[in-house]
Amino acid sequence: MFNIAIDGFVGSGKSTLSTEIAKRLNLKALDTGAIYRGIACYYLKLNLPNPNDEIINKFVSNLNVEIKFVENIQNVIVNGENFTNMLRDENTSMMASLISPYKMIRNKVRLLQQKFASENDCIIEGRDIGTDVLPNAQVKLFLTGNATIRAKRRFLQIKDKPNSPTYEEILEDLNLRDYRDTHREVAPLKPAKDAIIIDSTNMNLEEMINYCVDIIKSKMGKTK
Repeated sequence: MFNIAIDGFVGSGKSTLSTEIAKRLNLKALDTGAIYRGIACYYLKLNLPNPNDEIINKFVSNLNVEIKFVENIQNVIVNGENFTNMLRDENTSMMASLISPYKMIRNKVRLLQQKFASENDCIIEGRDIGTDVLPNAQVKLFLTGNATIRAKRRFLQIKDKPNSPTYEEILEDLNLRDYRDTHREVAPLKPAKDAIIIDSTNMNLEEMINYCVDIIKSKMGKTK
């Protein structure tokens, strides 16, 4: 299988980029963040307190996560309940950031990711794909970008939704999540040694897509 790993900071464009590249190169795209958010939705549904090792261990022991594609849309089903329509809620994102550093959660998600990669020519995006999940991926991309620009993009995406946070709140949350991602003990966010680093600050989406597609096509050609 031909596997592409895309890692990067919150709001750097990983999900959109992965989806568009997959369309152009006829690949499957797996949104890792959606899996963590689906798990977070179930955690919130159970009304559990702030996570700690004991709570997470008990939570994961009774956790069943499925990924299904319905009309090319990735659905996340946790213990039989489809949480796909709730994945972009801000409370969900915040809880996903709290539970994702725990090793048992990451191990659960890693198994899903690796199974998907073993069965498909695919793109998987997340925070630790090139370093931990798919260390042998043929292409590894790492997206970064100015925090204020990333926060502005996120604000423009959700500003018309009910009870959406302010730009300042988004920036504060983004900086906090960046810190957590880069300082967690398990699989911290960092570029793989052989990753190509792409700064999205001054690039629009089309420029990013074209740049990455050229890189991937070059690598594909070398494997054939």
